[in-house]
Parts: sequence; C-alpha cells; structure tokens
Amino acid sequence: MYTASGTVDKQHYINQFAPLVKRIAHHMMAKLPASVQLDDIVQAGMIGLLDALNRYQGSFGAQFEAYAAQRVRGAILDELRQADWLPRSARRSMRRIETAVCALEQRLGRAPTELEIAKALEIPLEEYHEMLEGARGCQLVHLGDLSDADSDFLDSHEVQAGRTPLDMLLEGNRRELLIRAIEELPPREKLVMGMHYQQELNLREIGEVLGVSESRVCQLHSQAIARLRARLKHA
Repeated sequence: MYTASGTVDKQHYINQFAPLVKRIAHHMMAKLPASVQLDDIVQAGMIGLLDALNRYQGSFGAQFEAYAAQRVRGAILDELRQADWLPRSARRSMRRIETAVCALEQRLGRAPTELEIAKALEIPLEEYHEMLEGARGCQLVHLGDLSDADSDFLDSHEVQAGRTPLDMLLEGNRRELLIRAIEELPPREKLVMGMHYQQELNLREIGEVLGVSESRVCQLHSQAIARLRARLKHA
C-alpha cells in the first residue's frame, strides 16, 4: 500500500504487522526474568519492524513477514544485551548447573537426573528447582553465545559472500552437534523443547498439555538448556 505521494505507507504496515511483534515478544518473554517488562520488549520489537520496513525492497507478503520476524527478534535481543538484563547471580547459577551436568555426564555416560544434579551441587532438590527458575533468562541462547566471538543474532543467520568451505563445514558440524544433543535429552525435556521451539507454545500452554504448572515447565526448560549448553561447550 502506498501514500498519495507514491511512497510506501509505513503506518499501514506497522498496524498490519504489530500483532507479529506482540506474538514474538510474548514468546520471548517466556524465557526472560520477571524483571523484564513486556512493554519494553514490544517497543524494541516495533523498532525492529520499522527497521525492516526501511530496509526491505520486495513485496510485503509472506517473504517480508519472515524477514521482519528476524529483524524484530534481533532488535529485541540487542535491547536485552545493552540493558544487561540478566542478573549476575543467574549467570553464576547456570554456570554451576552446566559444570555439574557436564561432570556427571562424563562420569555416568548418560544424562543425569535432577536428583543427581542436586546432589552434585550439594543442595536439596527443592533448592535446585529454585535455581532453575532463577536461571530463567539464560535460556535465550544461540550458537554464537557458545563461542568467544562477539557475533550479532542477525549476523549469525545471514549468508555472507566471503564464507569459505571450512566456515560452512564448521557451521554444519555445530548444527549436527546441537541436533544430536537435543535428541539425547530426557524425553520430557525433549518434548518441552519441541513444543516451545517448533510448535511455538508458551510455557503456560505447554503446562496445560503436560498437566503440570508453568513453573515446572520453566524448570524443565532451564534444565534442558543447561544440558545443551554443557554438551556444546564440552564438544
């Protein structure tokens, strides 16, 4: 749609794709600490949508929606990183959990149970569950976060002309490691990851499917992320 002067009517497309921004924001909020406000996430996403409108050259159909969704997620992640949104205590908790999981997997040759992880941390199971909920926010993880490279979310998903066959091979290897690590998750955690990332259900909806509380889904999700991070870092 265009204005009387022949330029793209950005306000029309902002109104049209605003529900997309809100949907992405709600989905990402499920992985963020309670201190993060939904309105702030939506505002950052709208900036990403506007950026997409300014950059896009094609027709505003399904292809634009996919492009805009990527820009919206990237803008939200940039805002979260700049705001230093994750408390240091949560980072420390997740590192402790990852270290314990990695050590137990090497010793046991399998995925450790929750009770085994709690015993390795020398804390009661209830306290371990609280740690998992407190670590909510470390769940927003991408392959770039597992390396020392200071890469942007969009950069990591962008095809670069200068990529070498070795770059593509390494990227393929990382992908295979991630797929294998997901396949080796305990069944309940694997199910949670599939419903959240493939079916795009939020934590409350997953809880209704599994017949458990939203906080329990949060614990399972945090634990699955800790297992994946530990496996990929070790690899």
